[in-house]
Amino acid sequence: MYNVDCIPIKDIKPGLKNINVIFIVLDVGSATVTKENREVRNFKVGDHTASINVSIWDEPGKLIIPGDIIRLTKGYACLWRHCLTLYSGKNGEVFKIGEFCMIFNENINMSEPKRPEPALVPPAALPAVPPGAVVGPSGVPAKGGPAGISPAVVPAVLPVVQPPIPVTAPAATPTVVKQGTRGGRGGGRGGSHKGERR
Repeated sequence: MYNVDCIPIKDIKPGLKNINVIFIVLDVGSATVTKENREVRNFKVGDHTASINVSIWDEPGKLIIPGDIIRLTKGYACLWRHCLTLYSGKNGEVFKIGEFCMIFNENINMSEPKRPEPALVPPAALPAVPPGAVVGPSGVPAKGGPAGISPAVVPAVLPVVQPPIPVTAPAATPTVVKQGTRGGRGGGRGGSHKGERR
């Protein structure tokens, strides 16, 4: 099904341009109308390698439904709200090439938010710690008295536990039941058997 110039979804990276890809539409999102009165619609799509969010503008976006197999040409990928999104480019085209019969992988979602990870200090950048030395919370030897033992001892802070507040149940209000009504739509007669009279 893949042409030579089509790439799998798992290989799409932010900043990639001229993307040609074939996918099956898994989910159709709601449409958003821009200030210029253009409509953009978001889709969740997938192929055999992964899934990704795709935004398609105007008329082609209105015609696509779940299960359609689409070939998108000249698309581009970028991050939008920390999520990798594939867009149809200005000169790109969207073709429906089939329906329903395509293997797809939803387990790998390329559009899951990518948060920047905090920089970790490599172990080689930390100072060497002699055996028996006290190490501080940052991994650096503690300063102080002999053998790195701090002369001042900081007591451990224990969390303060509040005693439970007793909760009293509100006084039960009596339930008023009208005789002859049973609560349904029927309204008046309370009998349960046909022909029963009061």
